[in-house]
Amino acid sequence: MDNVRWALLSLLVGCHGGGGATLLALRPACPPAAAWDGHTCTARGDGARQLATGVDALAQSEFDAAKAAFEGVERGGPLDHATHVTLWEQRGIVAAYLDDEPTASAAFEMLLALDPGHFLSYTLSPKATFVFEKVRDRTTIVPAIDVNWTTGLRVGDPVPLDVEVLADPKQFLTHATLFVRARGDAAWRAADLALAPRGATRVVLPAITARKPTSLELYLRAYDAHQNEVLLWATPTQPREIPLRYDPPTPWYRRWWVIAIAGTVVAGATGVIVYETTLAPPDKVGGTVSAP
Repeated sequence: MDNVRWALLSLLVGCHGGGGATLLALRPACPPAAAWDGHTCTARGDGARQLATGVDALAQSEFDAAKAAFEGVERGGPLDHATHVTLWEQRGIVAAYLDDEPTASAAFEMLLALDPGHFLSYTLSPKATFVFEKVRDRTTIVPAIDVNWTTGLRVGDPVPLDVEVLADPKQFLTHATLFVRARGDAAWRAADLALAPRGATRVVLPAITARKPTSLELYLRAYDAHQNEVLLWATPTQPREIPLRYDPPTPWYRRWWVIAIAGTVVAGATGVIVYETTLAPPDKVGGTVSAP
C-alpha cells in the first residue's frame, strides 16, 4: 500500500503544472564548519580567515592590503551565508574608500542580493554610505525561493514538495539543500536538488514513521556554482513545519482481504444452503406401489 500511495502522490506532484517528481535521498547533514562536496562533508577553506585579515587591514586604513585579502576570500571557499554577506559588504566599502564607485556599486548590488534587508553602519564614511544608499534605492528585484506542499498529509506517506525560484536577478541560484527532521529529533538530514531557472522543481521526501500526529521541520539553503551559500529559506532555529496527521492502522478483522475472504465464505455457505433447500435431489421419492 505504501508503494501505491507514493505512486499516487508522485503522480499528483507531477501533474501539478507538468513535469515529474524526484524522490529525494536523505543523507546526514554536514556540521556548520563543513560543506557537502557532492560525495562527503569536507572542511571549508580558509576564506573566513582571509576575510578577517582583510577586515583588520581595512580598519587600519590599509586599503590596498584589504582589497587584496578580499579578492582571495572566494578562492578559500565555499563560503557560508554570513561570510559571503560580509565579504561583499567589505569589498564595497574598500572600493568606495578608493574612489572606485563602479566597483563599489557592483559589490553593494551583490550584497543586497545576498541580504536584501542589509544596512551599513552609520559610523562609516559617507564615501561608502552614499554609494550604498544609491544602490539600495534602485534595487527593486531580489532573489527569492518558495517551498510549497499540499495539506492533509499523513504519517507514513511520502511528502511531495514544490521548490520554486521566484526571482534570481543575479542568476546565481543553481542548486539547493533541503534540511529535514521530524519534530523532536535532534539531528537534521539533508537532501540535495538542482533548481530549475523557471518554474518549480518537484520533489518527494521519503515517508517517516510515527505512532502519533507529528510534523516535519525543514529549511533550505541555496548555492551558486562555486558552492557558496547565497540564499536562506527559513533557518535551523526557525524552521517551517509540515503537519502530518496520524491514522491508526486498520484492525486486522477490518482489512479488505479479511472481509473478502469472509465474504467468500459467507457466499459459499449461502450457496450450499440454497442448493440444499431448492436444488439438491431429495433423500426420499414420493409415490405409491401397487402389487399385481
